[in-house]
Amino acid sequence: MSQGPRSGLAAVSSALLAMSRHLEVRDVLKTIVASARELLDAQYAALGVPDDHGGFAQFVVDGVSEEQWKAIGPLPRQHGILASMLHEARAERLADVREDPRFEGWPSAHPELADFLGVPIRDGDEILGALFLANKNCALPAGGCNFTEDDEELLTILAQHAAIALTNARLYERSRELTIAEERSRLAHELHDAVSQKLFSLRLTAQAATALVDRDPARAKCELQQVAALAAEAADELRAAVVELRPAALDEDGLVATLRTQIQVLDRAHTARVSFDSCGVRALPATQEEALLRVAQEALHNALRHSGADRVDVALEKRGNGAVLRVTDDGSGFDPRQVRRAGRHLGLVSMRDRAGGVGGRLTVESAPGKGTTIEMEVPGG
Repeated sequence: MSQGPRSGLAAVSSALLAMSRHLEVRDVLKTIVASARELLDAQYAALGVPDDHGGFAQFVVDGVSEEQWKAIGPLPRQHGILASMLHEARAERLADVREDPRFEGWPSAHPELADFLGVPIRDGDEILGALFLANKNCALPAGGCNFTEDDEELLTILAQHAAIALTNARLYERSRELTIAEERSRLAHELHDAVSQKLFSLRLTAQAATALVDRDPARAKCELQQVAALAAEAADELRAAVVELRPAALDEDGLVATLRTQIQVLDRAHTARVSFDSCGVRALPATQEEALLRVAQEALHNALRHSGADRVDVALEKRGNGAVLRVTDDGSGFDPRQVRRAGRHLGLVSMRDRAGGVGGRLTVESAPGKGTTIEMEVPGG
């Protein structure tokens, strides 16, 4: 097989491993394109994911600078050779793409492409995209395509694995969307229950104050003080819900900064003192950071809304190659042996599932009147 600077088997292995490391669709697309260009030693590589309107929902290139790409303009349409790969689901290997009767030109800023190799990316009968290379660096004698049959076979194998990686990435993103939807639904339900109860109490207390204001001003004053207290509690519930509904900035800020920001807001929103301390924690795999954040949010939710705690301390520390999260409160506590009842009420089952799902473990220490400590450890990448 025609190869670049590395040996064939090592290059293929490296390309396949690189594709399997990523979970986000955009990252997978970029890795596929970069791996294909390097593997077959081409100047340019691109991958287009079709939309339902004759264009491309996503189009990723490698070998073209960002300035060039901006100058080229809008994404290409599904026409010419790209359409052939998508609609007829067959490979295309051409000595000079510009001489093909299906060639329809390109924008003035577009690089000049000559020899061309393209294959569809398929999942069964579904066409997920079109992957193509142009301008092979190791030119053969004039008169034929610089991309060989072996190159076509290798790119086809790569496209088959790309289909698996792309399908997995799509499933991952859909599962995250479902998780987010479930979280929002849970929060909306809790918000409705909590605020509805507070508002109902507010209304009754205000009515009582109105009835007492003429005949017993002292008692009316007490009732109005209770109205103020209930209003403050309702505001706390709303602020806490807003914090949990706001998308976590893990991708941009990382786990430590995201936790610190959310805990600062919770500290301002609640009468309990909420603190955060971090020591030596570096970036962790994205799935572990998300699981740690969700467990921290669940533990904070329990401590601030159910335990009656005056103080909640959150710590995130380095442990080996991984990290340990600890959420400690001085609230009412509970008996961990009553796992069935307490576990459902406090979300311990879901927290353990989150920890186990990323190779970690969750431990709970609590006793009635002695507060609670929830600890989650992850091994790192």
